[in-house]
Amino acid sequence: MAAQILNGVEVANLIKQRVATRVSELKIREIKPGLAAVLVGEDPASKVYVGNKVKTCQEIGLHSEKYELPKETKTEELLSLVERLNQNDEIDGILVQTPLPPQIETRRILEAVDPAKDVDGFHAVNVGRLVQGQESLVACTPAGVIELLDHYQIPISGAHAVVVGRSDIVGKPMSLLLLHRNATVTICHSKTRDLATITRQADILIAAIGRTAMITGDHVREGAVVVDVGMNDVTTTEEVNRIFGDAERPKRLEVLAKRGRTLVGDVEPRTVAQKAAWLTPVPGGVGPLTIAMLMQNTLRAAEMRRRK
Repeated sequence: MAAQILNGVEVANLIKQRVATRVSELKIREIKPGLAAVLVGEDPASKVYVGNKVKTCQEIGLHSEKYELPKETKTEELLSLVERLNQNDEIDGILVQTPLPPQIETRRILEAVDPAKDVDGFHAVNVGRLVQGQESLVACTPAGVIELLDHYQIPISGAHAVVVGRSDIVGKPMSLLLLHRNATVTICHSKTRDLATITRQADILIAAIGRTAMITGDHVREGAVVVDVGMNDVTTTEEVNRIFGDAERPKRLEVLAKRGRTLVGDVEPRTVAQKAAWLTPVPGGVGPLTIAMLMQNTLRAAEMRRRK
């Protein structure tokens, strides 16, 4: 029997509705949470991401400002902008879109953001608070995964969760969030020996390693919950035929012919869907949750700042 779908679009819409309701309530007190999005250079994907984030702010009533800087921008110039935004009381959240051009010291920029406005949850202060289980702003994608599991009433406490990937953006914070919810957590990565033996032990398997369709049915035990965080472009007919089953393949080939690529995660849906009880689709799974959680983090940042 094929896996049931964990619908990220549906859950993301519920989160945005919840945020919009709270934003409306705050307006009565003349509080309007604000997000500043900073884009450096002309990277097409980054422009789309920033555009979608600003558009979503407008849809749910958040104040938003967009700053577009030339690709030649230097570290000190970007630091100056970040500092101005830190001091701007109308801005509750600061998002610096990555990747940044090579001449910019990315870590210096991210650490310059006021932790109280770090809606990406990347600052060392917020990561430290997450480690200790304190109230903090948490990276959007892993926080969205927790929301997804909760929405579908998938038990986390006592479950064996295996996270494949150890990035600062997803793998590490994902592991900590699961640990704080009383899961037993195993972290796997590129140097893990006999990966499939470990992943087959998972009740909840999180794939966040950035390799196209790497997790196959051989990596999954019957009845597992599989969350695919990966976003990879597939550009050949051969790959589409290998990765997708008969039901999905025609639609994917049509997308490939029209756009020259189709989006695939780190999970091979053709084989995994036959063994998993639940599976996130790509697209339409974790992706929409990331922007929704950015909106929620901006709201939380506004409320936390005003409490202090």
